[in-house]
Formats: sequence, C-alpha cells, structure tokens
Amino acid sequence: MIDGNKYIEIVKNYFNFLITEFGFKLSEEIVNGNFFYDAVFKDNAKAVSISYENAEDYLQTIVFLLKDGKLPNYDNKAKTLHLNKLNAQILSRIDKSEVSLNNEYFTKFNPKNELEKKLLKSAKELRLCLEHFDEFGT
Repeated sequence: MIDGNKYIEIVKNYFNFLITEFGFKLSEEIVNGNFFYDAVFKDNAKAVSISYENAEDYLQTIVFLLKDGKLPNYDNKAKTLHLNKLNAQILSRIDKSEVSLNNEYFTKFNPKNELEKKLLKSAKELRLCLEHFDEFGT
C-alpha cells in the first residue's frame, strides 16, 4: 500500500508536463484515508484526473471536457474520456518516431514499483494523446 501524500508527490512529478507543456494547473489533491487518492489538473477546457483506489490497486486516468469551467456528468461519454478510449482513437494514428521521442522524454524516471510503472505508462500515453487531442476531433 502506498501513502496518499507519496502518491500525490509521484503524480506531480510524472505528470508535470501537464503544467509545463499544456498550461494546466494542479487544482485538487484528494487523499481519502488509505483508500482513494486523486490529483486533478485543469486548464480552461479540460480537467485531467489521475486517481488510484489503493485497496483495489486500480489506477484511472480520465480527461473531462469542461463546460463553462464545470465538470460534466460522469456518465456523459462524449465529455468523459477515459485514457484507454483516447488511446484507441489517437495512438494508432501517431508516427512511431513521435512515440520514440515521447519515450525519450520519460527516460529520466525510474519507477520503483508496479504502481509507479502504471503511472509512468499512463503519463506517456496521456502526453501523446494531449499533443494530438484537437487534431483528431476528440
């Protein structure tokens, strides 16, 4: 089990590109006991939630399309985009050389456990998806 504050620290590190490259701000840090952790990054149009359920060992990355700065209803599939859905729409259309460059960006990280490996994978995928988000009509 990972401590919630440690989780938030790792997420801030691995997903710092949201701030430096895409202009997001870390808007929320949630640590609900030892059970649920969430870091939410927002810009004017999107919110990215990177949440983890400790007991279930379940990591979830979701991009929410904001309406008037507010989160959509979770059930709104058009405005609540799970990373695996984005991957299906976007990653197959990206040139392999771009994937290699993206992987190079993340070589500075050295994941120490399975959760960190999952977070790093999610960060790599999200960065590529966001680079092409508008391009593919998402």
